[in-house]
Amino acid sequence: MKLYEIKEMTSDELVKRIEEDEKNLVDLRFSHQLKQLNNTSKLALAKKDIARMKTILTERLKADKVAQTDNKEGAKA
Repeated sequence: MKLYEIKEMTSDELVKRIEEDEKNLVDLRFSHQLKQLNNTSKLALAKKDIARMKTILTERLKADKVAQTDNKEGAKA
């Protein structure tokens, strides 16, 4: 999944997609252990996609937190 595709998703969609991809990663690991996974690069790609999505989600949460803090400080002044 490309970075621009991830950034277009809403936070709720990201959370759902992360959960789905983590379940898929478990299935891939299981298949790999049973020697049924032909393309082992899928494991690395899945982990990287999950990491990208979690990074974008964390950035959004931090930006929201900073925005809320700025709004509170502006209201006090």
